[in-house]
Amino acid sequence: MHILDEISAFKKRLLDHKKQAVSIKDLEAMPNFKRHCFALTERLKNSDFGIIAEHKRRSPSKPHLNFKTDVFDVAKTYEVAGVSGMSVLTEQKYFGGSLEDLLLCRSACNLPLLRKDFMVDEYQIIESKAYGADVILLIAACLNPAEVQQFSSLAKQLGMQSILEVHNLEELQQFFCESIDIVGVNNRNLKTFEVDLQISKALIEHIPENVVKISESGLKHPQDILDLSQIGYDGFLLGEHFMTTDNPGLAAQKFIQTLKQN
Repeated sequence: MHILDEISAFKKRLLDHKKQAVSIKDLEAMPNFKRHCFALTERLKNSDFGIIAEHKRRSPSKPHLNFKTDVFDVAKTYEVAGVSGMSVLTEQKYFGGSLEDLLLCRSACNLPLLRKDFMVDEYQIIESKAYGADVILLIAACLNPAEVQQFSSLAKQLGMQSILEVHNLEELQQFFCESIDIVGVNNRNLKTFEVDLQISKALIEHIPENVVKISESGLKHPQDILDLSQIGYDGFLLGEHFMTTDNPGLAAQKFIQTLKQN
């Protein structure tokens, strides 16, 4: 079984139990459900570099990335560093995250927060809003076009934004719809875990001009950001580059300072 199929199947089983424990009505009663969301698209458009800094403890390819940091402190220092948004891994079994991480980040900063997880059910969209997310991630490789349309439309109704994550031209052409706010090109091959920035370079001309575009994975050097900015990318998701350090916020600050000097 492919890792994405394995994760999606696990999420669906988990959701069967979660729905019994916490109803949609319970989620809608949470304080964050009524808050006005921050628009990641606007932050990216008004930024020189559009850095979206990520918090994650581990991944299937790197099981011991960083278990030392305090997510609340990371969120605060990312904001001080001047990032445009923050990505918060909430998947627990494979990435070591939690919804509590999202809640803590929401209380720590006023950044647009992306809930990075594997969305397979409308329940999770409502849950994301309740826990303080501004943006959801819809991974084309985990969904079908009807689900992307359904989930992104619900997110828009709730005042949230959606990122469609694609890995190739076929996914982009089949899954993009008008309710998508941002297209994220993942440079990582999810079967081999190899990274190739040429994926972002190849897909940029096929993404609608009026759609905000971000590049994800494998971005390690300021020059990567500068090169991709020149061809039309508005934002850049960096996780491992910051999280492999003892102080991700300081690492982000130094990275952005280097960008400003070029």
